[in-house]
Amino acid sequence: MNKEAFEKGLKTRREVLGAEYVDNSIKNADAFNMPMQELVTEYCWNEIWNRPGLDRRTRSIINLSMITALNRPHELKLHVRGAINNGLSKEDIQEVFLQAAIYCGVPAAIDSFRCAKEVFVEMGI
Repeated sequence: MNKEAFEKGLKTRREVLGAEYVDNSIKNADAFNMPMQELVTEYCWNEIWNRPGLDRRTRSIINLSMITALNRPHELKLHVRGAINNGLSKEDIQEVFLQAAIYCGVPAAIDSFRCAKEVFVEMGI
């Protein structure tokens, strides 16, 4: 593990997903899954999210689209929060899911709407 890359990724990960969630993920990691936490933090959150080619708002749009296509509700809820933190509105997220309905399938988009609504209630928005 590259300690510097991990620390940069950890900073970005906290900014997008929230420090509480990220810190709990790291704190609750054990010998089995800590290598995955390190991999995700170093490569996903540093090497990709910190690249200059796209802003965080755009990366969130892409993530919501891909996670909808993959039908991963736990990750979707997490990235809805991240998208809000990165400046997307409820209306922006709605448009992403409507677009995904056509290209990924209606059932995947319906699940994404359902997950996002739960997050909006939790966040009071």
